[in-house]
Amino acid sequence: MNRLQTLFKEKKDPILSIYFTAGYPDLNSTLDIAEALEKAGADFLEIGFPYSDPVADGPVIQNSSQKALENGMTLNLLFEQLRDLRKRVSIPVLLMGYVNPVLQYGVENFCHAAAEAGIDGVIVPDLPMYEYEELYRNCFEQHQLSNIFLVTPQTVEDRIRKIDDLSNGFIYLLSSSATTGKNLAVSTDTESYFARIKAMKLKNPTMIGFGISDKESFNKAAQYTRGAIVGSAFMKLLGAPDYLSRIPKFIQSLKN
Repeated sequence: MNRLQTLFKEKKDPILSIYFTAGYPDLNSTLDIAEALEKAGADFLEIGFPYSDPVADGPVIQNSSQKALENGMTLNLLFEQLRDLRKRVSIPVLLMGYVNPVLQYGVENFCHAAAEAGIDGVIVPDLPMYEYEELYRNCFEQHQLSNIFLVTPQTVEDRIRKIDDLSNGFIYLLSSSATTGKNLAVSTDTESYFARIKAMKLKNPTMIGFGISDKESFNKAAQYTRGAIVGSAFMKLLGAPDYLSRIPKFIQSLKN
């Protein structure tokens, strides 16, 4: 088992994951933020590698990606920064981004570099399931990288079952089909969707993302899944000049 699988097996309390964009707010802030998040109590991290043409990101994360690119962030530089990751961070860490930069870097090269850095999994929302299964699954598994698939309220049961068969980490449930940064609006339809997934008794654990911004939405997500992923709400904090000192209070506001 990798660190991610071990976390889901051993931790009983709701799991909190934090997303942030590499190279934002400063080009070399990636490991400082990661270390501060672990010390504050985050359970695992998702480090986004920026891309110029996102499809699922709301304005907050879009803005952070644009600033990171302007700062000079690239996949090459990110992997250089991550060489010291496991000297400073022990919790699971995933990389999240779009397929185009991965293809440009080379999938084999990407998986090798991620594994060397101590990365535990990858989330690539626009990587087609068929392509992953037919072309890249062996590469991911040889490097012990969990590939995380996304499910929306519109995803049919057969596809969810297929995703479950292909997964070995967790399944990422989007709270809605909107972009990131929208507040979690728990309607009757939303609760029905969460309950439907829970009733399927999937072999992989599930996490909810998109719209998790405070203790109330985190607790609501944890009623149906193993926990939740916070992205845009945390990225807003990084806009403050003293962002590192604000991280402990932010994590405490979600978990305590």
